[in-house]
Amino acid sequence: MVPGEKIQLTREGYESLVKEKEELKNKLMTEIAERIKEARELGDLSENSEYEEAKNEQGKIDSRIKEIDYILENAEIIDESESNTEEINLGNTVIVRDLSKNIEETYKIVNSQEADIFSEPKKISSDSPLGKALLKKRIGDKVKFKTPSNKIKELEIIAILKYGGA
Repeated sequence: MVPGEKIQLTREGYESLVKEKEELKNKLMTEIAERIKEARELGDLSENSEYEEAKNEQGKIDSRIKEIDYILENAEIIDESESNTEEINLGNTVIVRDLSKNIEETYKIVNSQEADIFSEPKKISSDSPLGKALLKKRIGDKVKFKTPSNKIKELEIIAILKYGGA
């Protein structure tokens, strides 16, 4: 992340990060603090693996909270009114046909912080090979990209839905 650079997020992505931060803060303040307290009560901290594990977990959670704070402080929420269906941009949902398998797939283009291939529709990063191939393309365009497993895939863009998938 480049200092001062705006990080574009969908409204859904922004709200998800706010929720994650609150959950992490609550976990950090309650569960981890309790684990550290219990581990301290066991005595010698130099040979106390429970204490070390709890402190490591505390550090990881604290780092993630700081990362989320940075993202939220530099967030620029995508303006829904600027969304169009002429060409693919961040926030659009896209329906494509895999030309080798003749099946349709649906993807939502998001930034790397929001990417989640297990969601429905699959949220793919605009920085991924597929995301980069789709950006600024139009209905009817065909795109080729290399998958992480080094296979070349070719897709045809069937539909571009407005921000939020509607």
